[in-house]
This record gives sequence, structure tokens and C-alpha cells, in this order.
Amino acid sequence: MNNIKQIVKKSGSSFFWSMRFLPKAKRNAMYTIYAFCRHLDDVVDGEAAMEEKLELINAWREELDNIYDKKAPITDIGRKIYKNCMRFKLPKAKLAELIDAISMDIPTPIRAPQIEELYRYCRGVAGVPGSLSLRIFGCKDEQLINKLSDSLGTALQLTNILRDVKEDAQAGRLYLPKELLLKAGIQSEDPLTVVVDKNLAVAREELARIALNNFTIADSLIKQLDKTSSRPVRMIERIYRRYFDIMQKRGWEIISPKPRVSKLQKLSIALRAYFNFK
Repeated sequence: MNNIKQIVKKSGSSFFWSMRFLPKAKRNAMYTIYAFCRHLDDVVDGEAAMEEKLELINAWREELDNIYDKKAPITDIGRKIYKNCMRFKLPKAKLAELIDAISMDIPTPIRAPQIEELYRYCRGVAGVPGSLSLRIFGCKDEQLINKLSDSLGTALQLTNILRDVKEDAQAGRLYLPKELLLKAGIQSEDPLTVVVDKNLAVAREELARIALNNFTIADSLIKQLDKTSSRPVRMIERIYRRYFDIMQKRGWEIISPKPRVSKLQKLSIALRAYFNFK
């Protein structure tokens, strides 16, 4: 398990702080889910040939069959999922949806998606991990799980998109939706052209409004969770909200450097969220 914990810790992820306060079984399950997401990201973002990437993604779909058909998983992470996560009755369909969403960037990177496609991407890459996490935390209300994971997942992923717009462009990606680009008067869908367009701030501000609305919805839904389940959710929500607030305060025309929240600040935010202090 230490390997997977190190994957989470080394990544510098905001999720690490919300996981640390969990009981051991839940913490190990969360480390495993996070490592699974990181591994899939690494496959998609890696230097391997496209054919090899597609083979690896398909191999993971087969590995899910191994895990859920109670066959012997062939990967270390697959064995950890079987050992650490199955006690929480995580739906196979959600893990398959996660694979599908993360692999939306292959064979070609996403560029100026329709807004509905962007929502589907956000629900997949961030909402699905949120749905799995809520089950691990102990939430049993399916309707609440679905609503909260969708709203918070969208808020978190849009914050990532707003924060990483320059880095994504350098990798050939552009997650800002076509409708918002056109509304801002940006015709190009070339990532490197868009990030230097004088109207980029207009499109980012529009996307920020959507993110903020989803943060607001998520805030009201978190209050419906019991105290145990709500603590780790509040931690991650408030850390991401700090990133969002930094960007909003300095202005959406600024894309570099990326906003920074130190480890000490993350720990402080996590502790205040744990005890539900403002």
C-alpha cells in the first residue's frame, strides 16, 4: 500500500489532505482510487505511441472484468482495487465511465468542445471519482451522491481547466467550450492562438461563472451529508475554492503563473474544514 500512498503524496494533490484524516480502510480505498486515476492520466498524457495507449485503455476494461468477475487481477493497482475497494460496493459502471472519460483525450486531444461535451468530460473525470468517494465515505443516498458528485465534480474540474489553460495549450489541448469562445469573439480553436487572444479573459470569466454556480450548489448539498461523510468533502471543496478565489481576485486575464496554495495552507484549510470553521 505504501507505493500507492507515495503516488498520492508525490503528486502534491489537494486530495491528499482530505484522505489523511480518514480511517485506515477508507484511506486505503481512497489512495487506491486516486492512484488508479493518476495511472490512467499518465497513460493518456504519456509518450507512448497512440496504438499502445489504446491497447492499455482496453486492457484496463478487461482488468475491470477480472476484478468484478472475481478472477485474479493482473495489475498491482487492479489487485489493490480488489482488496481495498470492493468492500465499499463501488459500481463497475462508474469505473468504466471513468476510463471512458479520461480517454476522451485520445486519439486526439480535446479542443473547444461543445459545452455539453465539456460537462460530460467533467462529470466523468471528476464527478465519477467524487461518486466513488462519497460511497467510500459512507453516503448511502443515491440521489444525493449523484447530485453532489455532478455539481462538485464540475466545479473542481472547471477550476482545473481555468488554472491550467496555458499548460493545456502547450500540450495541444483546449477545454474552453466553443460556445464561450464564440461569445467572447474568439473564432480560433487552436490552443496556442486562443491563449494569447485579447478576449481570452472574457471566455474564462464566463466559464468561472459556471464553476461558481456549481460550487454554490455543492455547498448546499454538502450540508445534507452526515458529519463523518461531509468532512473530507468539505476539505477538498475548500482547497479548490481557494485556487478559484485566487484566480478570481487577480483577474481572469492573468493565466501565468498558476495560483499556488502551499502545503501549510492546504493543511490549515483542511483542519478548518474538518471542524467546519470558516
